Amino acid sequence: MTWEHLERGSSPVDWCEGNYLVSPDIAEFVNTISNILFLLGPPFLIYLFKDYGRFIQPAIHLIWVLLIVVGLSSAYFHATLSLLGQLLDELTILWVFMATLSLFCPRRHFPRIFKRSRKRFCLSMTIFSIVATGLSFCHPAINAFALMFLAIPATYLLYKELKIVQDERVYRLGVRNTTILIMAIVCWINDRMFCDTWSRMNFPYLHGFWHILIFISAYPACVLFAYFFVNDERPESRPTLKYWPRNDFELGIPYVSINYDKKFDDAI
Repeated sequence: MTWEHLERGSSPVDWCEGNYLVSPDIAEFVNTISNILFLLGPPFLIYLFKDYGRFIQPAIHLIWVLLIVVGLSSAYFHATLSLLGQLLDELTILWVFMATLSLFCPRRHFPRIFKRSRKRFCLSMTIFSIVATGLSFCHPAINAFALMFLAIPATYLLYKELKIVQDERVYRLGVRNTTILIMAIVCWINDRMFCDTWSRMNFPYLHGFWHILIFISAYPACVLFAYFFVNDERPESRPTLKYWPRNDFELGIPYVSINYDKKFDDAI
């Protein structure tokens, strides 16, 4: 990586929003500030998942931290349009996806070659991520399109789990999550492929809406797979999908509640 890749505008990717129209220091102002949810949401999710992290899987907090890194990387990219910023943005998305898949994919979906071993599955996903990271430097202009294909296996796995889930609240969250994901992808495609049309309508900000919608879709997806994981491997913990601030308000912030044994808690 040479110094020229740190320079503003060195990325081959430039989104629809006009550059330096609001601030002389920020290339794409709306696309930069629209990452705010990635910075504000995860710290609260760390709090809501404190029992999950303590009793089930401490690595859940790694996912929330990686989402913060995604937001910071995306903001840096859109503020500078540098190649380094682009690669950081794309690679953090790749790694948060692979980390979630490795840690929380139910074992019954593992290919037979892994013999239901999560250690083998995690190792293979790590190797795949390293190879994909190296390939991302070859043709940076196509990286974003390649990342969009990650939605296919994620949606397929979610579909398979929703077919057998018995909790109606979990099912409804899965349906809402998929709907929002589709809306986010529509915004991404329109901004990337039909910029001239939206510019003539004086609304070149669909990529900013992508940031907002993809976060609203991404974190519930992580919540759902965290639920599937504990329901599959630790059913005695009796996981329950709940919402903050009110459990009867399903448009609130979802999280997984663990009904742990109080005696066990006191012993710790």
